Amino acid sequence: MEGFEKVCHINDLEEKVGKRVMVNDVDLALFKLENKVYALNNICPHQHVAVMHDGYVYGGHVSCPVHGWSFNLKDGKINGRKGIDVFEVKIIDDEVYVKAEAKEPNWDF
Repeated sequence: MEGFEKVCHINDLEEKVGKRVMVNDVDLALFKLENKVYALNNICPHQHVAVMHDGYVYGGHVSCPVHGWSFNLKDGKINGRKGIDVFEVKIIDDEVYVKAEAKEPNWDF
């Protein structure tokens, strides 16, 4: 489990409700949907605002609560194009682990 950090217990997450966590100086938004957990960068690329954890989850996507941009929870893409970074998640004994390393953001679309 090299590089993974424990972030919470699975019961700390509510279905379709985001949770903000920090892993290795990376601001993340966690979402539980149908017993799967997704970790995305918490910063919306539109105006670089850390609000994705407050986003609206529907149909496998999360919408930025400020700008309305919608990102796929599995790959972070927006309309099939690059969107926001997603991070690997593992659940072991009901504990949620995320592997995240700080990167320089690339805001180009």
